[in-house]
Amino acid sequence: MRLRLPLGAAASTLLVAGLAAAAPAHAGPTDRVTVEDTGTVTADGTVTLHGTYQCLDDGSTGPVLVGSTLKQKDLSSGIGGTRAVCDGQVREWTNTAVVTAPGRYEPGPARVQANLMKLDTSRAIPLPEFLAQDDADITLR
Repeated sequence: MRLRLPLGAAASTLLVAGLAAAAPAHAGPTDRVTVEDTGTVTADGTVTLHGTYQCLDDGSTGPVLVGSTLKQKDLSSGIGGTRAVCDGQVREWTNTAVVTAPGRYEPGPARVQANLMKLDTSRAIPLPEFLAQDDADITLR
């Protein structure tokens, strides 16, 4: 028996979130991402995170993105996304988001997970391919 489920927005979000927890599918010799040890949070909830990445264009279709997740106490939020330029150079990324969820991020210790991810658009449903990941303890200022 074959079970068919519609892949709506919620299911897509769960799929991507589940894949984000997995190890990178492949990491080429220049695929890497790092997280700076400090980020910022403003009174209105604007969070800004920084780091570096490096990747090479492998000739396949689909954009490469740098995504980040911020965790502090019981809060966990995706913070922006940056389109990567894959030319082998070490480049900087900056992701920003306004987080207005119940509770707020505040200055102090936090944890960031950054992912370098290619979105494979060669299929009917674009799928993420994780190239590199970094988990880092940071300080929000």
